[in-house]
Amino acid sequence: MDFTFTEEQRAAVEAARAVFSDVAPDRAPSPALTPGAVAEDIDRELWHELARTDLLGLTLSPDHGGAGLDPISLCLVLRESGKVLARVPLLESCAVATTIQRYAEGGLAAELLPRVATGELILTAAANGRSGHDPAELAVTARLYGEGEGEGSPRGGGAAAGGSGWVLDGVQSAVPWARVADRIAVPAHTAQGRAVLALVPRTRDGVTLADQVSTSGELLAEVRFDAVRVEARELIDAEGCWDWLRSLLTTGTCALALGLGERVLAMTAEYTGKREQFGFPVATFQAVAVQAADRYIDLRAMGATLWQAAWRLSADAGGPLPAAADVAVAKIWASDGVRRVVQTAQHLHGGFGADTDYPLHRFHAWAKQIELSLGPAAAHEEALGDLLAAHPLG
Repeated sequence: MDFTFTEEQRAAVEAARAVFSDVAPDRAPSPALTPGAVAEDIDRELWHELARTDLLGLTLSPDHGGAGLDPISLCLVLRESGKVLARVPLLESCAVATTIQRYAEGGLAAELLPRVATGELILTAAANGRSGHDPAELAVTARLYGEGEGEGSPRGGGAAAGGSGWVLDGVQSAVPWARVADRIAVPAHTAQGRAVLALVPRTRDGVTLADQVSTSGELLAEVRFDAVRVEARELIDAEGCWDWLRSLLTTGTCALALGLGERVLAMTAEYTGKREQFGFPVATFQAVAVQAADRYIDLRAMGATLWQAAWRLSADAGGPLPAAADVAVAKIWASDGVRRVVQTAQHLHGGFGADTDYPLHRFHAWAKQIELSLGPAAAHEEALGDLLAAHPLG
C-alpha cells in the first residue's frame, strides 16, 4: 500500500503554507481581553488571498473553476489553517460547496460554485441543532407548500412536478460565520422522517439571527426559521447528502485540531529547549520529555485516524464498517487528543503560558472550542459500539 500523499496534494500544502506564512495567531483581539466577539467580520485579506491562490475551489471540478482535488487535500490545507488559527470559513464553505457538487442538480451547482471558488460567495452550515447534542436535522422541519393547511390550499405534491417549493420552521444554534455567509446549508426533516438539506440565503424573509459567542471568541449565531420559503431547486433531497456533509465537516474539524496540536507542541518544544532550571534546559528533564513524548503519540494517532476517515470520504471505499465508524474513531482521538496537547503545553510553559502577550492562550481557547464542537469521546465510543453491533466483524 502507498500511504504517501500525491503530488497534487503536496502542492496544495505548499500553496497553503505560503498563504498562511504571514498570518499571526494574534491577528484579531485576544478572546481573553475582549468582551463579546473578537471581531464582527472574517479575515477578509486572508480570504481574498485564499481565493487568489485557488484554495477556495480546491475540491471543485475545473468546470466550476476549481482544482478537482479530494477531501484529503482539503484536510491537508485545513491542517495548515489550524496552525495559525485562521479566521476564515474555509472548512464550512468548502465542505458545503463539495456537497453541492456531489449531490445537487447541475443548475444549482453551476449557479453557485464558480462564485464560491472566487470567494465572492460564502457558504456555511448549521450542524449543531438546537443544543449541539441532538441530531441537527431534527431541529428544523421541512414541509412542502400547502402541507398541513386547509383544504383547497396548494398541495406540496405539485412541488416535485413544478410547484414552488418548501417551508422551513425551527432553530439551529451556534452556526459559524452566519453573519457573513451568503447562504446557510440547513439540514431538516420531512414529515416522512427523511433528512434533506436546504441552501437558505441569509437575508431570506423569516430568517432571524441572534448573536452567540464561541469559547474562542468568534461570532456565532442562533438562526431561527419562521415559515421560511425555499424554492425546490434550493433544497437537496438526495439520499445520504446530509450524512456526507456532516462527516466532511467533522473530518475537517479533526484536521484543524491536528494542525493546532502540531503548532502547540512545536511551541512547547521551542520554549522548553530555551527555558533553563538548575543550569539545564527543562526539555532535558525526564518528566518534561516523557510528557512531550506522550503528546507526540497523541498527534500521530490523531493524524492516522484523520487520514483514514478522509480517505474513506474521498474514495467512497467500502469496508466491514461504514465510513461513519472511521469518522467516529477520528473524533475520539481529536476530541481527547487536542485537549491533552494544550493542557500539557500550558503545564510545561508554567505561568508564561497564561501570559496574554504570548499566543498559547489563544490556542487553548480554540482547542476547547474544537473539543466542544466535536463532542465528548465517550459519545463517539458509544456510536462506534452501535456500529460494531450492527455490522459484526468476522
